[in-house]
Amino acid sequence: MELSREKKLWMYRKMYEIRCFELEVDRLFKANMIWGTCHLSVGEEATAVGAIAALEPEDMITSTHRGHGHCLAKGGELPRMFAELLGRETGYCRGKGGSMHIADLDTGNLGANGIVGGGIPIATGAALASKMKKDGKVTLCFFGDGANNQGVFHESLNIASLWKLPVVYLCENNQYGMSGAFHKTTAAANVADRAAAYNMPGEVVDGNDVEEVYFAVKEAVDRARRGEGPSLIEAKTYRWLGHSKSDANLYRTKEEIEEWKARCPIKRYRAKLIQEGVAAEEELDGIEREVERQIQEAIEYAKNSPEPSVETIADDVYA
Repeated sequence: MELSREKKLWMYRKMYEIRCFELEVDRLFKANMIWGTCHLSVGEEATAVGAIAALEPEDMITSTHRGHGHCLAKGGELPRMFAELLGRETGYCRGKGGSMHIADLDTGNLGANGIVGGGIPIATGAALASKMKKDGKVTLCFFGDGANNQGVFHESLNIASLWKLPVVYLCENNQYGMSGAFHKTTAAANVADRAAAYNMPGEVVDGNDVEEVYFAVKEAVDRARRGEGPSLIEAKTYRWLGHSKSDANLYRTKEEIEEWKARCPIKRYRAKLIQEGVAAEEELDGIEREVERQIQEAIEYAKNSPEPSVETIADDVYA
């Protein structure tokens, strides 16, 4: 499998876009312009982008509470993303869902989910529907390491393997479920080791290497599309910031954080693209400037969008 220059530059652009988006969300939250809470994925960009790059446009994903990057990589629009977080009518959920409930069915994003592991059975059900309808779609299921100890993880993998459903389970192992270190909460050395119990392939990849993620997920997606059933992939990565905006981050050392920052997926890929002659520094600089401009334009769009009206406040609210 070869990656085109166009695909490589798209992956770089998307990783940079997600990084800029998350840092702006952090700034807007601190300025009291975003309510509720946010779970940011700074440092994890390569996993979202590499995995989604392996899909076809009609394929589907399920996301997590840390789902901004998934939405953007699947084709989410910056203005509508910022509008949703700022509680504006032009947002994906008309400003009522906020950070953890963004969905975009037009791009195949079945939604973020505030419930740990909540997207796992949804992805399994979507894959079952695809098999029954014979529509050729594959569902990519994102979940965190904290979700691999939930009952629905084991139930879903079991039934997906039994019925050979077209689904790929991707664990973004950022080393901590809230403040609980992975090695203190999971008996298995790797989440991917658990694939053996359900008779499916399991693979560990460097979640900060966008191309390594891409090739592993592409192989699993192709396998699922051929009717050979699900796979479990574990991407080892790291979140630079706290679990959420209320996290004081007292359970890990500054040295550990700095060690992972040195493995920045964006800096690594930039250096790789230049070294391989895919792009010159000037071209990558231009991509970054364009992304930064689009981010600021999207923020202005969100700021200038109307808030939900009192008359429509109960629309689309079912529970």
